[in-house]
Amino acid sequence: MTLVKTVALVGMMGAGKTAIGTRLAKRLEVPFADADHEIEQAARLSVKEIFEKYGEPHFRDGERRVIARLLGETPHVLATGGGAYMDDTTRAALRDAAFTIWLKVPVDILLGRVRKRQAQDQSRPLLNNDDVRGTLETLLAAREPIYAQADMVLESVDTPHGEIVDKIVAVLAQNGLCEAP
Repeated sequence: MTLVKTVALVGMMGAGKTAIGTRLAKRLEVPFADADHEIEQAARLSVKEIFEKYGEPHFRDGERRVIARLLGETPHVLATGGGAYMDDTTRAALRDAAFTIWLKVPVDILLGRVRKRQAQDQSRPLLNNDDVRGTLETLLAAREPIYAQADMVLESVDTPHGEIVDKIVAVLAQNGLCEAP
């Protein structure tokens, strides 16, 4: 298939943006980029280290620049960080250069996913506190109205990733965003 526009996955941490994005890119036979990974490569620091040394505003500035650079590349699948779409400039750039998909996942599922990962590597700085559920609920309440501006809202519970990818490919085809070779 030929992808005519970048597909950007947005949503909360733990929504499955990287896992689904990787599978989607493989299915579409296009490159995959993870914004957080790209930021870490550019900064030569982990997301956690950037937050600790320089704070969230510095991280968001780097995130904005990295996503702008990625949007200038050939069409691909892009997994954005959970807070990236909250930035007006980044959201406008994504709106102009990509087809955005909000992976909407209930808080209980997000909680299970992030707790497992947080116990392993503490890589989600916004969740390094004693009330992970409360933090997730607060973030979700603030972010949902913004995430809802995405081109597509895909409600996802514990649906197999293959089914989610099938739904995305069908919508992309219906909207003329991917063509057969």
